[in-house]
Amino acid sequence: MTVIEVAGAHKAYRRPRRPPERALNGLDLTVASGGVHGFLGPNGSGKTTTIRMLLGLVSADSGEMRLLGEPVPRALPAVIASVGALVETPLFFPNFSGRLNLRLLAETAGVSRSRVEECLELVDLSGRADDRFKAYSLGMKQRLGIAAALLKSPRLLILDEPSNGLDPAGIKEVRQLIQRLGHDGRTTVFLSSHQLSEVQQVCDHVSILARGRCVATGPVSEVLAGQSTGDVRLRAPDPAAAKQLLEAAGYTVTSLGDAWRVHRATGPGAITRLLAENGQYLTELSPIAADLESVFLELTREQT
Repeated sequence: MTVIEVAGAHKAYRRPRRPPERALNGLDLTVASGGVHGFLGPNGSGKTTTIRMLLGLVSADSGEMRLLGEPVPRALPAVIASVGALVETPLFFPNFSGRLNLRLLAETAGVSRSRVEECLELVDLSGRADDRFKAYSLGMKQRLGIAAALLKSPRLLILDEPSNGLDPAGIKEVRQLIQRLGHDGRTTVFLSSHQLSEVQQVCDHVSILARGRCVATGPVSEVLAGQSTGDVRLRAPDPAAAKQLLEAAGYTVTSLGDAWRVHRATGPGAITRLLAENGQYLTELSPIAADLESVFLELTREQT
């Protein structure tokens, strides 16, 4: 089952005395139910526009969209209760406690107080629930925002750059929370981010945007497997001599701590021969797998 479907979506914003700014250029996107789906792209690639269109906050110029199987925006009222979203910095009453802020939202939405306590527990704020919101760290404020998005027990949770502006401790807190939510079997998390390490660590699937189009999509492992860095990891009995020989032959060599990284080593056989002819017999020569950062940079560079 799919929770998000986008087909051929186009969106441009008019600008005075300038050509329209194209945000989406024929975007196709499918998000299956379950786990954490990363929505990755540089700033300006169309991530936030896509989310706003799915939530009915802006309209597409053309194309089709479905949320939980229903057409958007026409049938949005029928499914919106099953969707939680954190699109911008959450707004709460600063002098009220975290618990009171959630209770006010719950009353408005017809949600029980017991669900408020469940959500505070889910985001690890039960112990600080009676502290004033203004005393929370940025990470705690963001987690309270996620708790608010979870009040209605949504089938789909949409998070737009939830780690923006957080310090490393806050990023870790939010990352761990997203992992728990995505793997509890009840909620699909759709995570928009430009932080590559965050996506690689918490997501099962990923879609990569560039200039308003999806340039790669699939399980993270498959997206990575489809790309090669062309670099190799190399060890030799005399590391300094091996590096000198390789650089003299025109290779770029950088340190990996206990080994060398040879960049764009298109002919590993030539490296082996070069070093062997000079008395350097390799103890390791292995390809370096692509990480999400290298894949992302390569795919988005191709679109510029």
